[in-house]
Amino acid sequence: MAVSIASGTPCLGRFVVKDPGPTLVFLAEDAIGAVRARLEALCAQRRLDIDGLNLYAITASTVRLDLEADQQRLNATLSALRPRLLLLDPLVRLHRLDENSAADISKLLGFIREMQRTHDTAIALTHHASKKHRAQPGQALRGSSDLHAFGDSNAYLARRKQRIVLTLEHRCAKPPDPIEMELVSRPNGSATHLEIVTPLNADTTSLADRALVFLQHSSKPLTRTAIRNHLKVNNQRLGETLTELNRQGLVLQTPKGWVPLDNHHESATT
Repeated sequence: MAVSIASGTPCLGRFVVKDPGPTLVFLAEDAIGAVRARLEALCAQRRLDIDGLNLYAITASTVRLDLEADQQRLNATLSALRPRLLLLDPLVRLHRLDENSAADISKLLGFIREMQRTHDTAIALTHHASKKHRAQPGQALRGSSDLHAFGDSNAYLARRKQRIVLTLEHRCAKPPDPIEMELVSRPNGSATHLEIVTPLNADTTSLADRALVFLQHSSKPLTRTAIRNHLKVNNQRLGETLTELNRQGLVLQTPKGWVPLDNHHESATT
């Protein structure tokens, strides 16, 4: 997700990024070399130059969100970078509080919400689930129930045989059906990434998103007829969609056909 937002490429190859920009990540359980290796794999899969990726990684050995000094440093970093997304992974390594204490966790989440609103940035937290089975995935989150209630959107990962099932939950929108994914690599073992294996559901994905993903995956300009035949949609509706995407600066009509507009970003350290 962080690479998609930083590069403007579809997340998981399907979900279009409409407002790309810089991202900031802190992977508390990984050495910085491992973080770079993961980023290089994702960039290789998307044919991106990692040196031009608009993504920043926090290299500090620890970040404690319950300590005032670390709060101030993180706020200063967000003020300087103005990222679209801050990814913190995992939450359990970012504090020294009792995760079962509603009072402690509520105060911590209050600081995170304040950061999100002050800096107008999306914040993604990863958190572990218990091994006990629950009727709803959100009920399996470790610690205080405030963690489940806090999320505007929640994504749950569960292993099912050789696949990983992604279940989404939104506070203010109907979620799509669960999505099955596989961890795949090139024949030589490089460019390891998650790939969706669930068929695309036209009812839960907008025509604009489907058209943009199709264009972004094409190596050449596409005619309106080619797009219509692939998406199997009404010609007038497709025309209106392409016009709107063009108005938003996401696609361009050339003499040879429609093309997605590239997203150019300033270089960033990773």
